[in-house]
Amino acid sequence: MFVAPVNTESLLAQAQAETLYLNLIEQINKDFNLANEGIDFPLSISPNELKIQLHEKIYRMIQYKFAEYLNLLYIIDVPENEIKKLDGSDLVILAEQVSFLILKREWQKVWFRKNY
Repeated sequence: MFVAPVNTESLLAQAQAETLYLNLIEQINKDFNLANEGIDFPLSISPNELKIQLHEKIYRMIQYKFAEYLNLLYIIDVPENEIKKLDGSDLVILAEQVSFLILKREWQKVWFRKNY
């Protein structure tokens, strides 16, 4: 049964424990490219570096490419109700929370593909 992780660290640890970390990176790269937001995380990227670079990318998109950011959330299929719950007063914190929601949704896709 799928159990949603509570934070980014536990999500990435779970992906590594289930040997699905590479699949997670591939899924992120695939969905970003579908949204025409070229991103190419190498498969050798560390979990911490992935978290940092994804956060920076989302932060820049919110600031400078908002329409593309919304399109990305749509393509990845991040639940709209979860986005609406976030407090947008601090962009750095918002970008971190959105990065987690993206990782959570991508992890869900990878996990279900393996298990069903």
